[in-house]
Amino acid sequence: KDIIDVDLGAQFPVISYQEAMRRYGSDRPDLRVPLELVDIADEMKDVDFKVFSGPANDPDGRVVAMRLPNGGDLSRKDIDELTKFVAIYGAKGLAYIKVNDLAAGIEGLQSPIVKFAPDTVWAKVMEKAGAQNGDLIFFGADKTAIVNEALGALRVKLGIDRNLLEGEWKPVWVVDFPMFAWDEKAKRFSAIHHPFTAPSCSSEELVANPGQALSRAYDLVLNGTEVGGGSIRINRTAMQQTVFDILGIGHEEAREKFGFLLDALKYGAPPHGGIAFGLDRLVMLMTGSHSIRDVIAFPKTQTAACPLFNAPAFVSEEQLKELGIKLRKPAGKEEKQD
Repeated sequence: KDIIDVDLGAQFPVISYQEAMRRYGSDRPDLRVPLELVDIADEMKDVDFKVFSGPANDPDGRVVAMRLPNGGDLSRKDIDELTKFVAIYGAKGLAYIKVNDLAAGIEGLQSPIVKFAPDTVWAKVMEKAGAQNGDLIFFGADKTAIVNEALGALRVKLGIDRNLLEGEWKPVWVVDFPMFAWDEKAKRFSAIHHPFTAPSCSSEELVANPGQALSRAYDLVLNGTEVGGGSIRINRTAMQQTVFDILGIGHEEAREKFGFLLDALKYGAPPHGGIAFGLDRLVMLMTGSHSIRDVIAFPKTQTAACPLFNAPAFVSEEQLKELGIKLRKPAGKEEKQD
């Protein structure tokens, strides 16, 4: 308000993490963009098109439609470019339907995929998506994470490129984040925020169903950028140890790394929490900069080098010896000669 004369209002809207992912494919939704994802898995479970029916019947899959108003003017070249764009996020393709004439049924829909499902199915999909004549309907069908990331990014790109933004500043609180995410490679849970975030349930409920547990964490998002985040912290020893157990941090490791915290909690800690704001991110948005490096005092390059201090710098053998550090060459590699 004081610097750029923008009043964000006294109260920001609040949405859950689940709603943000469902409607926008992102936990950092840019609410200026009016486009939304619509789930159509139920309509696609029994179609012959395996590209759609496969994810529709997969518990880890998702099938969505996204309406682009008046998108029928996009050329095949435009769509090919958008297909390359979503490929960056792991999407194998970008299916679409041009809506020429809804009243004509399937004959009024233009796309190579129309033949793979009956008229009744497409009628339900068009109704769900809110399609109108002249629109373009994009589809995403894959693992949920890929669909969310690819279509979520496409949503923002189309909103900006086609000047669809509604308003200049749209803040939103995102709450009810999951406590844990399943790491498929490591075959264990990891903390979404950090292992000290308090859950919204009891220890017993947490142990019984860790994958569905919600945390008392919250993020503040502005125009699709996270500008603040925080949580209510765990203040009971038993709950903290339960979280460590679920994360695969055994009692011995927990004592070694966090014994001071577990002991402190035994003496009683009041319920507490907080939030940290990213001032640099706010300044980036306020100045219309495209990179945070444009506004921070001592930016690093893309290789993590610091132009101001010429870091990283050469470290002498004497300095390494003083710190008890010894460098060893990888086996089979000759030492570089200056």
